[in-house]
Amino acid sequence: MSQQDAVFGEEAAQLEPMPEDWRRALAVVAHPDDLEYGAAAAIAEWVAAGREVGYLLVTRGEAGIDGMDPREAAPVREAEQRASAAVVGVREVAFLDHRDGVIEEGVALRRDIAAAVRKWRPELVVTLNHHDTFGGVAWNTPDHRAVGRATLDAVGDAGNRWIFTDQLEKEGLEPWGGVRWVAVAASPEPTHAVEVGERSIERAVASLAEHRAYLTALSDKEPEEYAREFLGRSLEMVSGRFGGRNGVSFQLYPR
Repeated sequence: MSQQDAVFGEEAAQLEPMPEDWRRALAVVAHPDDLEYGAAAAIAEWVAAGREVGYLLVTRGEAGIDGMDPREAAPVREAEQRASAAVVGVREVAFLDHRDGVIEEGVALRRDIAAAVRKWRPELVVTLNHHDTFGGVAWNTPDHRAVGRATLDAVGDAGNRWIFTDQLEKEGLEPWGGVRWVAVAASPEPTHAVEVGERSIERAVASLAEHRAYLTALSDKEPEEYAREFLGRSLEMVSGRFGGRNGVSFQLYPR
């Protein structure tokens, strides 16, 4: 059984449509390419509808290419992420400097993410699977788990003026309690989905393919072929739980 089969079993419950009454979203993930394995198709749909989406990358993905020294890989992967975001219409892309592969879940990470939430002031926050596994089969990476869990915590921190008070006093930030949902992409326990049209799917394929150095090291296939194959399978499995419609699934946490 593949990772994707495990996440989207045939006997699972049908997915509800994601809320649409919001204007701003912030996507917080560990690495360049994390959003492109599915979530970018939903983001393309949202941006096309006039919503604002920003990206926050906790690392620069410097430990992600076995044959490339991290000092060389970091600027390559950052550039690929910026190009990838542009394909789906995202212009605001920020990077933190936590170390790829050894992100520590804790106060420092929560602080950085809370600051970004206070700056961006989103109604929706998107992150990646924070569970131990993908569908109980493939073990999740520590970076994904740490960032997903810290993001869920930091959303609450951002709304509390007595947490990380230095951000208010020294950085001029104000508390932001306006996040209404946190949506977890690639969760083994999805609850909702975003319907995506052909144009958004094509943009998502092109967006993943922009990670050329990473995908070339990962697979013998051309980046475009790899991206189309992977995303096509993901969309097909969501479709079975979403009334036959192409979609991207999320586990939605109301705030």
